[in-house]
Amino acid sequence: MQIHSESRIHHPLDVVYQSYRDRLKEIAPYTPDVKEIVVALREERPNGPKIHNIWIADREIPKVAQSMVKPDMLRWDDYADWNDDAAHVDWRLSIPAFPDQVRCSGRNAFFADGPNATRVVLTGTLEINLKNVPGVPRILAGRIAPKIESFIVKLVTPNLENVNHCLERFLDDQVQSLG
Repeated sequence: MQIHSESRIHHPLDVVYQSYRDRLKEIAPYTPDVKEIVVALREERPNGPKIHNIWIADREIPKVAQSMVKPDMLRWDDYADWNDDAAHVDWRLSIPAFPDQVRCSGRNAFFADGPNATRVVLTGTLEINLKNVPGVPRILAGRIAPKIESFIVKLVTPNLENVNHCLERFLDDQVQSLG
């Protein structure tokens, strides 16, 4: 299933790009449903860093799902390969609770959109393999996976755009604290 999102952030390209790359941990408090972003690994390279962030969700698990969904399942690993020359990041997400069932990867590309604005274009793919998920009959797994992928993409896309809006609020606060 394809993922596509575009957002406009009212700050210059270099500020948006560097904040996204280097200050994501500071943006977590601005992001509803995200408790924390932990930088697990950062490897500096000439073209841009390779970063492994751990995102920890801050969502209440409904009582009906608490026996199946544990709090440690509400986290994901974000592996990012930054290309400073081209102003983009190739990323891959891994969900420890479903390491073999969910594949998600893509690219965020950053473009100047006037002198004081940046357009962030996210493209990616999400694939879900339900064959090894407990409780899902193997015979139905292939048929319901596309419906679940579609549901998740519709659920996730506004959240992806929301991260960009939260970054914009973070940068607005940074500008206000300087002036």
